[in-house]
Amino acid sequence: MIPKLPFLKSKDPEDKSKVFIPSRRDFLKISSLATGGFLLGVNFQCSGPKGNTITFAPNVYLSIDSDNLVTIIAHRSEMGTGIRTSLPMIVADELGADWTKVKIVQAEGDEEKYGDQNTDGSYSVRMFYEPMRRAGATARHMLLAAAAQKWGVDVSECRAEDGQVIHSGGKKIKFGDLVEIVRELEMPNADNITLKDFSSYKLIGKDVAIYDNLDIAIGKATFGADIDLPNMQVAIVKRSPVIGAKVISYNDAKALAIPGVNRVVKIEGSGIPPGLDKPLEGVAVIADNTWAAMKGRDALEIEWDLGPNQNYSSEKQLQEMLQSTSGNGKVRRERGNFNSARQQAGQVIEKTYLAPFYAHATMEPPTAMADYKGDGTCEIWAPTQHPQWARQAVAEALGIDYQNVKMNVTLLGGGFGRKSKPDFVVEAALLSKAAKSPVRVQWTREDDLHHDFYHAQSAQRIRAVLDKNGNLSGWNHHTVFPAIGATGNSDELHPSDGELGLGCIDFPYEVPHIRIETHESKAHTRIGWLRSVSNIHHSFAVNCMLDEVAEIKGVDPVDFLLGMLAEDKNLTFEGELKGDFGNYGEPLDKFPWNTRRLRGVIEKVAKEANWKQAIASGKSVGFAVQKSFLTYVACIVEVEKGNNGQILIPEVHYAVDCGIGVNTDRIRSQFEGGAQFAASLVLTSAITFENGKVQQNNFDGYELIRMPQAPKKTHIHLVESMEKPTGVGEPPVPPFIPAMCNAIYKLTGKRIYRLPYNG
Repeated sequence: MIPKLPFLKSKDPEDKSKVFIPSRRDFLKISSLATGGFLLGVNFQCSGPKGNTITFAPNVYLSIDSDNLVTIIAHRSEMGTGIRTSLPMIVADELGADWTKVKIVQAEGDEEKYGDQNTDGSYSVRMFYEPMRRAGATARHMLLAAAAQKWGVDVSECRAEDGQVIHSGGKKIKFGDLVEIVRELEMPNADNITLKDFSSYKLIGKDVAIYDNLDIAIGKATFGADIDLPNMQVAIVKRSPVIGAKVISYNDAKALAIPGVNRVVKIEGSGIPPGLDKPLEGVAVIADNTWAAMKGRDALEIEWDLGPNQNYSSEKQLQEMLQSTSGNGKVRRERGNFNSARQQAGQVIEKTYLAPFYAHATMEPPTAMADYKGDGTCEIWAPTQHPQWARQAVAEALGIDYQNVKMNVTLLGGGFGRKSKPDFVVEAALLSKAAKSPVRVQWTREDDLHHDFYHAQSAQRIRAVLDKNGNLSGWNHHTVFPAIGATGNSDELHPSDGELGLGCIDFPYEVPHIRIETHESKAHTRIGWLRSVSNIHHSFAVNCMLDEVAEIKGVDPVDFLLGMLAEDKNLTFEGELKGDFGNYGEPLDKFPWNTRRLRGVIEKVAKEANWKQAIASGKSVGFAVQKSFLTYVACIVEVEKGNNGQILIPEVHYAVDCGIGVNTDRIRSQFEGGAQFAASLVLTSAITFENGKVQQNNFDGYELIRMPQAPKKTHIHLVESMEKPTGVGEPPVPPFIPAMCNAIYKLTGKRIYRLPYNG
């Protein structure tokens, strides 16, 4: 079964490591690796959570040919994060390869060969850092053994560097010249593999440019919409305007009269609940080209039964959600006795926080190509974050065997979690079967905004109690938002433990009395995960409230939080939670919640940004900190007003503790992009519903920040660490939002309790 949250995985104990003497069939089966040489498939177990969700048996395939070319399979999806570069470079560095002689090949979606390929949840590096090192080390040990055998020397006298084995006496031999000997060697025992010392790495911990940079820059790179097959047709779909709507009837005469339109096909939707991997109900126009398909869709006449969500108003629901937080909710964490603390309070501060629905709005809208064969096989080309889930969803929709679906993964023009859901891939497969030809489904920007899996709107109420000495003695956090699980199960009315573990129940501060409560909320649209998931709204509320508490106490907010952390320790929340603390799918003993590391990023960002310096007139700064996806991040945002009154962001400082920084260039890029992503959530972006329909049609309605509003300078200060590497794709977003809100308050005198900020 495929996981419904991005950080759920499981393990397979079977070791499938092996050395291949590859035939042409082997190479075709694995991928186009090389024309000769040897092929190594190494299986190592990685960290992963409990549960029986998906087979987890990662195989790291690499080959070395006689021309000294090292080919490495990239089994994760590239969407701009650089993961297609970072994981192979770990293998190459441990191997001792010459990076200029490394070729990276994208893996197809196949869990039997590659294990978990879901590129979501900021866990690719943390999951595969050790396996990739061991894969490279295994190949290195074999090359050293081959050279020692050839020279008649002890293997301890040899080392691998820059694509060659070097003897201590000065002899050198290229990897490619050892291929014939290596082919005959036994795979070394995993227990006997020695990994390099970190100080000897030439790539890991350094800036390494994205492997695809040149191809992307010159337009040679292949994204989803670039796939073009002989006899291909293009499909544009008119989908149900309201979740749960059904087609009563349709007239396609005008559509079919448009030159280039070939057929019109109805797609059966799953109704309510809509599901995370099912297409919406709709009518598709299949044509010779995109323009004809679009005009054909415009000409369709459809009568809809709009169903039970046709009167849905997001604003009305949001106010109902807010009202619900006034009463008692379902207790999800409790420490001490909050009611007692409140009764003995010197002061109670009560504030509410509202955040809207958000869309992913990836630069490349969803698109997929399918070629269904009459023999019951189907080949797919798609920009998917989760190729195995897409493969399984296609097999189920077509009623064919999973093994008969081949899933090719293109580059993604952005993902943010949207392209892990395979609904658009299933559409392509169904329409290819109907058309009896290759079909590319192309979503428009309007489709993308109208039919997303949205980040849920939320209402939160926080009551902070100060005792008679002015100390924060009580914390009562009410949170309500439609759950991701409700997209697949309409009976889920409360957020899951996993969603609450993202910045809510893992409140880390030393407050004697804590109560965290949730309230019921029904999903009237498709809810999904978006970059940093419910950390978005939880960090907004918690950090803005803490800043306000610090102000009321008359203390500096940085000093306040440092004091609230008390002594350095690992947090377990044991005995306080009414459910599970997921810890992003990792055991707490391996990835502890450590207050020392949180303190470290707070102190570092304050120092690097010169927090207590006098701020220039007309500017202000705000601060926030958040641990998310096992990475500790503190953020300081500087704001000012432009000539037209717009909020501008001259400078941003991040302090980041993500353990070992594998590719520092990519870490900085993720934080630079994350700051811009988060700034849009603060200033401009919101999805709203009226009569069950999304009101925003394009970027004129669902606004992203423009260049003048984007942060001008973003400084990323990495904490040097030898802790296990953790994620960096999502952690930039949660602390930026409240840091910016706190800065705007200091600039304008107006606290922000509702996003987006409207001035």
